[in-house]
Amino acid sequence: MFAYNLDHVALAVRDLDEALTGYKRLYGADPMYREVVAEQGVEEAMIAVGGSYVQLLQPLGPDTPVGKFIESHGEGMHHVALAVADIDAALDHLRAEGARLVDEEPRSGGRGTRIAFVHPRAFAGTLVELVELPL
Repeated sequence: MFAYNLDHVALAVRDLDEALTGYKRLYGADPMYREVVAEQGVEEAMIAVGGSYVQLLQPLGPDTPVGKFIESHGEGMHHVALAVADIDAALDHLRAEGARLVDEEPRSGGRGTRIAFVHPRAFAGTLVELVELPL
């Protein structure tokens, strides 16, 4: 069995500057970093919350996955991310269990991570991101 830890909860937002201002005003927290992840089609900011993070995602355009999400669902919770020690082994385990995967192979994510998404139909209608942190 694999040990999973909560890495972050991702919220899709239309305007990252506005979202960061509101988050700071309401919760008093600044982002640890902010970066464009062109491969994912987003600009993201990570805010530390306890031992995990809240990730705010602004789409780089309307045809990106997060842009399409906002168009159909509006702003809000996009996915839950679980940290794994070995993403390849985690994907093999999920495949063996019959879970539907968005990504058959890991790809690059923010913070120098390797990531892969598990389809919402795999469990409770929730998009899950697997995150392998760099060593």
